[in-house]
Amino acid sequence: MSLKILAVLEQRDSKLKKSSFEVISKAAELASLSGGSFEAVVAASSVEDAAKAGEYGAAKVTVLSNAAFALPCSSGYAKAVADYAKASGANVLLLSNTAMGKDIAPRIAVKLDAGIMVDAVALGYEGGDLIATRPVFAGKALQEVKLTSEVKVITLRPNVFKAKVSSPGASAEVLSSAVDSPDLKERVTEIKKSEGKLDVAEADIIVSGGRGLKEAGNFNLVEDLADALGAAVGASRAVVDAGWRPHGEQVGQTGKTVSPSLYVACGISGAIQHLAGMSSSKYIVAINKDKDAPIFQVADYGIAGDVFEVLPALTAEIKKIKS
Repeated sequence: MSLKILAVLEQRDSKLKKSSFEVISKAAELASLSGGSFEAVVAASSVEDAAKAGEYGAAKVTVLSNAAFALPCSSGYAKAVADYAKASGANVLLLSNTAMGKDIAPRIAVKLDAGIMVDAVALGYEGGDLIATRPVFAGKALQEVKLTSEVKVITLRPNVFKAKVSSPGASAEVLSSAVDSPDLKERVTEIKKSEGKLDVAEADIIVSGGRGLKEAGNFNLVEDLADALGAAVGASRAVVDAGWRPHGEQVGQTGKTVSPSLYVACGISGAIQHLAGMSSSKYIVAINKDKDAPIFQVADYGIAGDVFEVLPALTAEIKKIKS
C-alpha cells in the first residue's frame, strides 16, 4: 500500500509543540520506508514557527486558519483536519497522544470512517502494512496491531518517538488555508497556567512524589530536586486524591502517561495504575525505604532508603556538580 501520510501538528500560543516535531520525524521515516509521501497540517489562528518543521523533514505545512482557533477548539480542529484529509486523499493520519490529540483523534476517525489506534510506542512498515505497538494490561504487555481500514488514524506516545533534525536550517513552505465554517460545538474562553512550571506530559526529566512523603509540606524536597535537575514535578494518585498536589501533576493510568528520559520516583510504592503511566520512561530511579516495593521491579536504579535523608543529600550533590 502506498502511504499518503498527514502529520497533524499541535500548537500552543502560536508555536509548534515539541511533540509535533516527533510526529513529523515519524511521518518522514514511514514515507521513506513505504515509498509514499507526507505533508503536515495544523489548525490555528496563526503559527509563528511553522517553517521550522522543515528541519525535521517536512517540505510543506498547511495552516488551517480561523480566528476562532486562537484558543483550543476540539470540534473545530477535528472538522478542519478531517475535511483537509479528504481533500488531499491522505490514508494515514499521525497525531501525538497529548490531551488534545486524544480528544480530536476519535472525532477525526469518525468523520473519515477510519480505523484508530491510540498510544503507539512503536510503529513500523512491514509487507505493505503499518504495524503499531501499544501497551496493554496497565503496561504489563505489548500488543501489535494492524489496522485493516482504508484510512488509518494513529496517535504516538509523546517522548517515545524522538524528533530528528534531518535538514538543519531548512525551512518548510508554509501555506494558509482559511476555514470558513469551523464546527464550534464548544469554545474555550480562557486558559490559566502555572508560569515557570514544566508540564509532566512533555518534560524530559520528572521527579515524582508519593505517600512516602507523609504530608503536603514535605513536597518541597521533591521540588528542590526537580529544580536542581531542571525537571517537572509529578505525583502519584494517592497524593493528588489527598489534595497535596494538583491533578495536572498526576502520573498514572487516571492521570498523565509520560515517557521522559529520566523518571525519579520518591516514596512511591509502585501501584499498577502508576506504573502504567511511567513504565516506558528511558531510565527509572526509585527511592523507597521498603526494599520490596513493586517500584523496584521496573526501576533501572534503586535506593532503598528514607526519602527524607536521600533527597536532601541527592539534591546537594547535584547542585555541587552543576556549580
